Order: sequence, then structure tokens, then C-alpha cells
Amino acid sequence: MAQKEGDDGPRRNGGRRLALLLPWLVMVIGVVFDLVTPEAYRASPFFAAAPLLAAPFFSWRGTLLSAVASVALVIGLHVYNGTLGQVPATTEVLTVLTVSGLALYINSVLRRSGERLASARVIAEAAQRAVLPTPDERIGGLHIAARYEAAQEDAFIGGDLFAVEDTPHGVRLVVGDVRGKGLGAVETVAVLLGAFREAAEQETSLERVARRLERALARDTRRSGLDAVEGFTTAVLAEIPHGEGHVRVVNRGHPSPLVLYADGGLDTLDPSRNALPLGMGDLGHWPDHADDVPFPSGATLLLYTDGVTEARDTHGAFYDPRARLDGRIFPGPEELLDALVEDVRRHTGGAATDDMALLAVSRPGARQPQRRRTMPVVP
Repeated sequence: MAQKEGDDGPRRNGGRRLALLLPWLVMVIGVVFDLVTPEAYRASPFFAAAPLLAAPFFSWRGTLLSAVASVALVIGLHVYNGTLGQVPATTEVLTVLTVSGLALYINSVLRRSGERLASARVIAEAAQRAVLPTPDERIGGLHIAARYEAAQEDAFIGGDLFAVEDTPHGVRLVVGDVRGKGLGAVETVAVLLGAFREAAEQETSLERVARRLERALARDTRRSGLDAVEGFTTAVLAEIPHGEGHVRVVNRGHPSPLVLYADGGLDTLDPSRNALPLGMGDLGHWPDHADDVPFPSGATLLLYTDGVTEARDTHGAFYDPRARLDGRIFPGPEELLDALVEDVRRHTGGAATDDMALLAVSRPGARQPQRRRTMPVVP
């Protein structure tokens, strides 16, 4: 998913501008140093450093230009000082020429590496789009927005997941978080999403969909080692029947969703019965139970992974989405996710440590103030 530039964007841009100016600044310093110091002091280290500083940030042509300028300045200063034919002058010119050649070589290597990295990013993004496609903006008469925010810049694939399916039983959706990282987590994401899309269409109840996901993880023979014993996935499944003003929710050890009402109020959909995450069926069996709660016109259902609730500020305080969103009104689900992502980024100072998957579903209609309901207290 595309990522928005955070508060640290201007600092990054400023740092890059400084890096682009630095080789020329070093050359200017070298000229001044040569002109104001006695002849015994040499400015050649400044001119040798300039193309090396240019190599990581300039194009090959730009690096060549800085190298030519450095050599020209060394020769020009020796001409000005009347020392061009002397041995120290020849040594200095050869030194700057040698370092310039090295800088051009470094630039070529970095450019090839950058091209390979860019290719890897394209492949990674294509893989994510295949495994975790972005839902349509309108599904079953509902407004949909989804976002995957990687904690590591330019990282596209992780263990968080979401999906939305329009089925004969209503619009069904899932948000989950696979334990672990890397390729193993991505494979589990693919297994769960495939099982969800099939079960969402076929199963008559949300509880049966959850059991299908449990069985899909149990059948996954690619899970080995520690993942086979301790691997699990927290998940929330929801079902919004067509034309009805309520939502059914099954929570398997996942952060509780929120319902944001048209008047700015919100409720936390804590489960009335606790349940184990998916993949932990061997530890015990608790029948899945779907809580049925109102979902009126103008309301938005927000689901997210623990990358939101476990985001910490510099003092170690966790991000509390309920406290941060209570009383706020958003034009639509996309604007809600934009504001939430930006607020989490501000809370952490841009130093998030876990990926975030977010899914917001709004029921259209007249945005009349809605009466808030009190959720059952979890025993």
C-alpha cells in the first residue's frame, strides 16, 4: 500500500539537499583553505573528499562533474601558486584523480544495487497486491477503506491481513494478525485469506466461518518447528447483513473493534465471551459466539491490528484509539484511516515497531445523531 509522508519527511528532504550541496561546499572550503594558509599546508584532502561525498547521492554524470571540478581546482590552485611543475603538485593531482576514479566506481556499484533494490520493491509490492488486494470502495452498499502500514519503510509484506467479501449472507470481513514475520507469516496469510473467501461464501453463520479458518490452519503442512507448536493468528470476523442495521462479530483474541457514530460518539465491541486465537485449538475448545450489535446508518465499523494499540510514545505510553477518536467526526472511512494513521505516527514520533492493518466500513445514510449503546462487561 502506498504510504504517506510523515512528520519526518521535511527532515529527510532537508538532509538530502544538504548531501547534494556538501561536495561543492567542501570544494569551496578547500579553495579558501589553500588561499589563506601557508604553502606547507595542502588542501588536496578537501578536493579528494568531494567526489567521494558525491558518489552515494549524485548520478554518475554528477559524480563525474564533481571529480572534474576537483581535479581542475587542484591544478588551478597550483597554477595560481606557481607550483604546478613541482613533485608535491603532481602527487596531489594524481591522488585526486585516483580518488575520483574510485568515487565513480562506487557510484556505479551503488546505482546497480539501487536498481536491484527498486526491482525487489516492485516485486514485493506486486506480491502484496496478489496476496492482500485492496477491497473495492463500495461493497454490498457499504463504503470501504483499507490500509496496510508497514513499520519498516519500503517493506510491503508482513503478517497482518484483511479481506471483505459480499456474500448471500451479507458483507463478511476479517482482520487478523499472524504471529511472526517473514515468508512463513506471508504463507499463513495466504492460507487464511483463501480459506476465508471460500468459507464466507459457503457457510451459513459467522461461527462456522471461524471454524473453517481454524481447520485451514490445522491442515497447513508448511508450518513447522516453533510455528507448528506456537503459531497462532488473532482475528476479528464480522458480518453485516444486507439492508439490516446491525453487525455480528466473532473475536478470536484480537483487539476489539470500534463503532463510530454519526454524532462523534463511539463504542468498543468487546466480546461477551473470550476465545483463543486461531491455530490454538489443540489447547482447548470454546464454541465460537457471534455478538450481535447495532450498526445504524452513518456509523463506521473500525477494525485494526495491534500495531495500533501497541504503538508507544517516547514515554512508553500505548496508543488508545478509543480515547483518541472519541468525539471526532469523519466524512468517510478513508478520512478516518488517514487521520488514524497520522495520529499513530505522531504518537510514536515516526518510530512504529509493528505493522498496522486497518479496515473501516461505513453504512451510508442520513448522518443523524445516534444513541450510543453500552457494551457488555467482559467477565
